[in-house]
Amino acid sequence: MKQLRVVIITGLSGSGKSTALRALEDIGFFCVDNLPVVLLPKFLEIQSDPAKEIAKVAMVMDLRERGLLEKYPRIFTRLREKGYKIEVLFFDAADEAILQRFSETRRSHPLAPRGSLMDGIRLEREKLASLKQMADKVVDTTSCNVHQLKDIVQQHFLGASSGRSLVIHVTSFGYRYGLPADADMVMDVRFLPNPHFVEELRHFNGHDCRVRDYVLESEDSRTFVAKLFDLMAFLIPLYQKEGKSRFNIALGCTGGHHRSVVMANLLGAYFEDKGYFVNISHRDIMKS
Repeated sequence: MKQLRVVIITGLSGSGKSTALRALEDIGFFCVDNLPVVLLPKFLEIQSDPAKEIAKVAMVMDLRERGLLEKYPRIFTRLREKGYKIEVLFFDAADEAILQRFSETRRSHPLAPRGSLMDGIRLEREKLASLKQMADKVVDTTSCNVHQLKDIVQQHFLGASSGRSLVIHVTSFGYRYGLPADADMVMDVRFLPNPHFVEELRHFNGHDCRVRDYVLESEDSRTFVAKLFDLMAFLIPLYQKEGKSRFNIALGCTGGHHRSVVMANLLGAYFEDKGYFVNISHRDIMKS
């Protein structure tokens, strides 16, 4: 059996479990939400196949599954006896913070679909007390926003498994739809050759090799790429030295379909080649 790292995310509703799962997905975990605990042994058996490339998995398990509390002690114990490395992260938050989050999202609490939200929070806290007690780590998210929580989760696992402590998010976007609100740095690539004005390329996006080649064929494009890589090689180590855990760089063209997509993919590949954890997204690629 290959060594498979298993992270169980659990805790109170509204404490940030879904955000934590997405944060782990960004750094290479295979993620599953709401997997029934009785299916965990079979799931891990399948993922432990040496032919599979998956080395670390994370899943959310909580009171949405009614049988969780009765079955998890026996199943977790049996799996650990078989040699699985299972780490349980319990997410918690003050009652007031959870109340505010449910109010903002207008979701119903799983233990109070028609009753008092406060009663549902208290009942869930009571039911999960034993699971919280046996958790390997308790994360209090009371004062965390979404970005801070992602940083906490990623730092915890990157610190244990890698010398890299910086997660890089590369985003393409279209200026006609506005700037990304969370960008640390924005690069305007509207000076590059525009495939929109080439009839046979207009209806393809920047993932297409013909569009990519067209954008990168000019000397100005190649010079820009070289200088961009040089800038990143200079900046990223300095950000790491200052303890920065997340760096968001956005590249924009007019509509977010062609030039920015090409450049975001290229920059993302550069960072991946350097060994960084990278998340590449294309915010406006599907917009007309």
